[in-house]
Amino acid sequence: MFGWLKGKTEEEKLALQYKDLLKQAYDLSTVDRAASDLKRAEAEEVGKILDEIRQKN
Repeated sequence: MFGWLKGKTEEEKLALQYKDLLKQAYDLSTVDRAASDLKRAEAEEVGKILDEIRQKN
């Protein structure tokens, strides 16, 4: 009933951050390949943390 009052979990926050980083990497891939690779690496780090959290649950 009051779901809109509940904050996002750490897993949900990381999933959104991962998705955003992948989108940024894709957008940069046509302009600056090196920057795209860096964003992709950031996304992979967030992905590893996300996987660890999901393994615990």
